[in-house]
Amino acid sequence: MNSPWKGKAKATNQDYDDLRPTITYRHLLSNNLGVRDPLRVVALCDSDAFYAACERIRLELDPSVPIVVQQWESLIAVSYPAREFGISRMDKIKDAKKKCPNLLAVHVATYKEGEKEPGYWTDIDTRTHKVSLDLYRRESNKIISMFKEALPTGEVEKASIDEAFIDFTRPVREQLLERYPYIAQVPVDAPNGIDSPLPPPPPIKWDDLGTVILPEEIDSAGEQSNIEVDGDATWHDVALSIAAELMRKIREDIHSKLGYTTSAGIARNKFLAKLCASYKKPNSQTILRNRAIPDYLHPLPFQKIRFLGGKLGDALAKEYDVSTVGDLLTVSLDEIQSKFGENALWVYEFLRGIDRTEVKEKSALFKSMLASKNLPKPIIQPSDGHQWIRILAAELALRLNDARVSMPTLWPKSIVLHARKGYETSRSKQATFPFVRNVTVDVIATAADKLWKDLTDDAKTVNITSVQLAFTGLEKTEMGQKSIEGFFTTRDVQQTSLKRSREDDEPLVSPEKTLPTSSYVEAVSFKCTRCRKTIALREDQATGGPNEVAQRLATLRSEHGDFHFAQDLAHSTDGSVPVPRGSSSKRKKVESEGIAKFFIKK
Repeated sequence: MNSPWKGKAKATNQDYDDLRPTITYRHLLSNNLGVRDPLRVVALCDSDAFYAACERIRLELDPSVPIVVQQWESLIAVSYPAREFGISRMDKIKDAKKKCPNLLAVHVATYKEGEKEPGYWTDIDTRTHKVSLDLYRRESNKIISMFKEALPTGEVEKASIDEAFIDFTRPVREQLLERYPYIAQVPVDAPNGIDSPLPPPPPIKWDDLGTVILPEEIDSAGEQSNIEVDGDATWHDVALSIAAELMRKIREDIHSKLGYTTSAGIARNKFLAKLCASYKKPNSQTILRNRAIPDYLHPLPFQKIRFLGGKLGDALAKEYDVSTVGDLLTVSLDEIQSKFGENALWVYEFLRGIDRTEVKEKSALFKSMLASKNLPKPIIQPSDGHQWIRILAAELALRLNDARVSMPTLWPKSIVLHARKGYETSRSKQATFPFVRNVTVDVIATAADKLWKDLTDDAKTVNITSVQLAFTGLEKTEMGQKSIEGFFTTRDVQQTSLKRSREDDEPLVSPEKTLPTSSYVEAVSFKCTRCRKTIALREDQATGGPNEVAQRLATLRSEHGDFHFAQDLAHSTDGSVPVPRGSSSKRKKVESEGIAKFFIKK
């Protein structure tokens, strides 16, 4: 059979040699498991019809009930039983009910004035209510937590509210060494020592692991789900099979404990894992073996691949008069780079199933939280804005309190209010957000009302069509700062403060209070996450009230960040470096040519 990689252009062995790499003891025993590791295994796990599943579980419905989730007049989720009636998210609710008379339509929860939490109301109106996705965020976090608990040595990257990438490379490596101890040490007679190839792998039982994709020459359907033993396996296939076992167990646990079904794709990198995750939905998993990659990619319309659609996809299709991945394989690397710049290398590699993107856990620490509302009916009188302030404040209060359950020391530096008239540039006002013991709607709304008054400037009419309320500068406080509540160190003081009638609205520490000795060292220093050094205030800077000290520490942190930025700039080869968060320096755009221009927002 001729290789599907070959086309009009000259093909090289590099196009497909890495599909069956020679795996050595060095590869197996190395602790540096990077994106080029030949035993790398990545999965993408996607929750099936997630919003609809959340509502079904909330309502304790049978999984066979056809259900859709509604936002105003549009559908944002359609369960699989409802899809059997031909219902899609493009349908209007009245058309969906014609297709399925027994359809259950659930409107997403909404915030309304006077309520501290979102609810499911009968009088939903876009003019008085705001959509809430809080239920789905919470359920998503439960699933992510189960991934992490099941794979303490793996890496989990939340890709969206209903899907996550999982790097199985290290957990699989641990299983390989445990199951096959004869490869855990280099044989004394190995011809090339640690660089000697591993012995042939054992046969693999693929049954019950999911749908296994194979080259078309083996199975006309392109899949292998009923062959129990595969004697032509590679060690990467063994790694895939172990990852499939682990993934199946996690998916079963999620279903039994939370009630959600999921679908997963398992392959050698993120790009391929995502591509095959939807191959056999719902409630399934698909394994893409290396040797099947060429045949699997060859017929795919390349513009349906993430990053290869939009303006870039249109340009590629027009330039080469092509539509599938196979068509584009006829274009050499030199040709693509001559037309689209040196950075087009990743396009060339994607087409060949190569993706060097890391699976990287995103920090749970949010830098900001935003609640916004595009108003169907503009705010004309300034006094009418306060109802929306309270609704947005309720959302921020709920989200901040939820986040502080797992991060008790999380606190925003500022509260910001944005308002826009039509398509004009929005105006904004901000203020420092005071520390209080309990975050309530009243506390946030009071701070926001002051900003609203400053923003409207006592105008008689305002004609505002969009309002946004945000927390910015969200950080976990330092060890000493986090115990700002700990400044009340004695039980008597704590009990007294709990009895104060206005405890929810007043700052816990007034500027004139001084730091107790036990918290002093931690409150005047921080540990840099880059250089791992402890940076401390000078003795003359570490005196005064806690608010003053905290401000000086924040300034010191910013200055230390700028120091690292200057170092990065000095070591940069092209004069551009990423700008650290919080730095006042701005990264200048140094290149807008080549492939980058297809991703620039105008």
